[in-house]
Amino acid sequence: MDILLNVITNEKIIEEITISGSKSESNRLLILQQLFPEISIANLSDSDDSVHLQQALSTKGSTIDIGHAGTAMRFLVGYFASKKNSEVVLSGSERMQQRPIGILVEALRDLGAKISYEEKEGYPPVRITGQTIAKDKVQINGNVSSQYISSLLLMGTHLAKGITISLIGKVTSIPYIKMTLSLLNQLGISTRFEGNTIQVFPVKQLQKQTVVVESDWSSASYFYSVAAFSEIGSTIQLSAYKKESLQGDSCLAEIYSHFGVETVFDQNTISLKKIRPTDAGPLTLDLKNAPDIAQTIAVTCFGLGVACHLTGLHTLKIKETDRLEALEAELKKLGAVLTITNESLSLSASTKIEENIAIKTYNDHRMAMAFAPLAFKVPIAILDAEVVSKSYQKFWKDMQQIGIQIKEL
Repeated sequence: MDILLNVITNEKIIEEITISGSKSESNRLLILQQLFPEISIANLSDSDDSVHLQQALSTKGSTIDIGHAGTAMRFLVGYFASKKNSEVVLSGSERMQQRPIGILVEALRDLGAKISYEEKEGYPPVRITGQTIAKDKVQINGNVSSQYISSLLLMGTHLAKGITISLIGKVTSIPYIKMTLSLLNQLGISTRFEGNTIQVFPVKQLQKQTVVVESDWSSASYFYSVAAFSEIGSTIQLSAYKKESLQGDSCLAEIYSHFGVETVFDQNTISLKKIRPTDAGPLTLDLKNAPDIAQTIAVTCFGLGVACHLTGLHTLKIKETDRLEALEAELKKLGAVLTITNESLSLSASTKIEENIAIKTYNDHRMAMAFAPLAFKVPIAILDAEVVSKSYQKFWKDMQQIGIQIKEL
């Protein structure tokens, strides 16, 4: 489905939106629930990724196709590696079969897991023969995707000796590692993270409990962008969020103050208030701890004519698409002047935005959602718009609620 987005009026926005649970937290908890049935989950994400993960965990078949769900792929490799008397082939979409998994597989093999590649070495699909994992110590590079490390940590909760992970070199995406550890602590599982060593201590059983998943901060980023584009006095209330968040993307509250957006916390909601004009100066950010919001920030800066230099983006090249190349291609179609490297994006300030440009989404939900708020500046088309369901099922409905008109092409 291709759609055209347009905003007819520039009146102040006063709206309330409820966003489903964090995909990141939900997927971690779904794995933990399999290991510890005492856990119940409330406000679970309704994203495609979480749905695919639930289906994979409940399937009785020997082949599991998780589509585009990268988090599910990585977490399931660790889960099935330690599930005794099971044998599965984990596969996915064409893009999933281009996303590397070799570093995680090698770490699991070092622990004693039995995993082989069905086709290309280092990439899905993989065949996993589950067995008892006796070893408890492993090394892995610290600058790899945090999902590799979290997969090991989640699996380690159920190993007889727990797990000790030594991170080699510089550690990136620390908030996502800390999210995993904080969830474990919340459930009653002891952990330790000192220097470059992470330890999860063994536990046989947990107390019966219900965990309420905080709403997704990555999903909130698109409303921050809308607020930045809106008239002074606009307010968008989002639920359910908390000030002391486990999610690294909660740094949005500080970042978007540059664009004149104030974040007000109140019990389980946040209110995004446009209180002043955008700061004219350039924005320089290291997003190594929150790379998933890079696309939103880049588009916001372009729409407001703000120069930016974003670094720490090396993991974007192995996401649903090469997000840096995708951003460069689509922003240039709109008239942007920018350069990218393997880990950075530099955007020049500009005042003109080309109208009625069709934005390719590259099978990437965040491309569709990051560009959508630009409709508050110019009419814009989004190709393959249904891709948003990967993380945010009712995204277009919520965009309509805040004033974007949508026409199917």
